Amino acid sequence: MDNTKADETTRGPGDAVADGPEAAEGSAAAEGPADAAGVSAAAGSAGSIGRHNIWTLLVVCAATFMLLLDVTIVTVALPDIQHELSASFTAVQWVIDAYALTLAALLLVSGSLADRFGLRLVFTVGLVVFTAGSALCAGAQDATMLVLSRAVQGIGGAILFATSLALLAVNFHGKARGMAFGVWGAVTGVATSLGPILGGALTTGVSWRAIFWINIPIGIIAVVATLRYVTESKSPHATRPDWAGATTFTAGLVVLVYGLIRAGQEGWTDGAVLGCFAAAVVLLAAFVVVERRVDHPMFDLSLLRIPTFLGGSIAAFAMNGSLFAMFLYVVIYLQNGLGYSALETGVRMLLVSGMTLVAATVAGRASAHVSTKWLIGPGLALVAVGLFLMMGLDAGSDWTHFIAGFLVAGLGAGLVNPPLASTAIGVVAPQRSGMASGINNTCRQVGIAVGTAVYGTIFATSMRGALEGAGATGQGAQLADAVQHGSVASIVGSVPPEQQASLANELLAGFAGSMDHLLLTGGIVALVGAVLAIVLIRSRDFVQA
Repeated sequence: MDNTKADETTRGPGDAVADGPEAAEGSAAAEGPADAAGVSAAAGSAGSIGRHNIWTLLVVCAATFMLLLDVTIVTVALPDIQHELSASFTAVQWVIDAYALTLAALLLVSGSLADRFGLRLVFTVGLVVFTAGSALCAGAQDATMLVLSRAVQGIGGAILFATSLALLAVNFHGKARGMAFGVWGAVTGVATSLGPILGGALTTGVSWRAIFWINIPIGIIAVVATLRYVTESKSPHATRPDWAGATTFTAGLVVLVYGLIRAGQEGWTDGAVLGCFAAAVVLLAAFVVVERRVDHPMFDLSLLRIPTFLGGSIAAFAMNGSLFAMFLYVVIYLQNGLGYSALETGVRMLLVSGMTLVAATVAGRASAHVSTKWLIGPGLALVAVGLFLMMGLDAGSDWTHFIAGFLVAGLGAGLVNPPLASTAIGVVAPQRSGMASGINNTCRQVGIAVGTAVYGTIFATSMRGALEGAGATGQGAQLADAVQHGSVASIVGSVPPEQQASLANELLAGFAGSMDHLLLTGGIVALVGAVLAIVLIRSRDFVQA
């Protein structure tokens, strides 16, 4: 089987949360096969930087900056979106999951399309689709339109992630390539750090729609610059996209996540929920069968036989399925529960992203001297400790309760991401690095999608139980729904003044107790990921240069 697809090497939003410049430079080594694969490069002599190369770097960094901002910005803006569109809690979950699912499902297929039709063409299509999706999001008049528009964004995002680093690998060589990846890594760090504060400022000062409108001029300029300055390149070893694998994988994930989200509304024994789980099992089993039989699978299942690759994939899922999936609920708690604005919430979330950026820089340098298992495993353990430290919330808790947990979890995330990226590509032959990196990023997006859905179900169930237990007999479900809709203030204001303090305390206590359940679950996921990473990741699995 020929999987010579170096220009398929990808990074998803989860990588960008913490991958610093060192991680980006380290991944440059994996891009070398682009030349070995015979991909035509526009650059001149090794190490030289021409005008077209500079424009390539600019458009790739602009696209990356735009994509990463949308990941963190959307989370901070979700409570405002929920209020303006009168969206259900389920719809809020789908705003996150629609993007993550399409990104996960199409990431690997997009790399095959780039091989076949050309990096510049496919990258341009990704820019157009993502920009159009952003315009649709900005103009959304209801939650359904917003969710569908986010899916369009996810399609464009998958294409861009699958081609961005490959464009740099093709157009830069020698020391210039290290410089290009260093700049790209710095952009990812800056975008991630600015995301919460910029998203909060736009949402509070203008509107949540501004977080999508800002992508339009960036996208248009990037499209024009790409068509004018970026040179086309194709792989002579291109294979047909694995549409059967992509279809079964996408359908399986969608019905699984739909079932998990519906379980939060109807319960785990609901017929439709059980039907979704059964359909997911059948579809994902079909995906395994397809991948075993097609000549050029998008997911080479034999890679999972490599303990280190399996451990890295589990760690990728655990990282995004724990801390990053929890961000949605932390933001909802800070805004809907404690009453902070989007800007105030964004400032507080900077504690996490700032610590992650600093730790990623240190981890990127340390990975050359320390075994990756002793960065990834302990890093995930720190994420678990950070989530556990956030527990113990009650009706009187303020945001300061999160400070220690934010710092520890951010430190852990920063230790995990740079070596995790190198683990994915370091245990395979260079010509398979694109697929390996793509699978790692797919695991990240699946972690976010599944984690968001599972936490939402736990939150809804816990809220109903807490409010029923507090004496809201017969009204637990209605009050829980109101809390999930961000209507705490209106509910409290609807009762007689003498009852308002008591009701507010009950609602906040139920909210806090539900958050504790989520934090405990997320911490366990991270802890399991830490143990498996330490057990499975082995130095002897890495391919020697």
